[in-house]
Amino acid sequence: MIRPPAGANPFEFIVMSGQRAAQLMRGCPPRVDSPHKLVGTAQLEVASGKVERLPADPAAAPED
Repeated sequence: MIRPPAGANPFEFIVMSGQRAAQLMRGCPPRVDSPHKLVGTAQLEVASGKVERLPADPAAAPED
């Protein structure tokens, strides 16, 4: 298992990794080069910041 970044919520890390692994299984291209299987690749992507969490409330999204 890949460790979540320091200060990260472990539950959120696992949920995001699971959702990203599902995307990879459906055929999305990986965002990092990894010798791991899809679940490990998803964890690496989340840990390295290549995948970000979207806010639950679209109105709470930061404005650019």
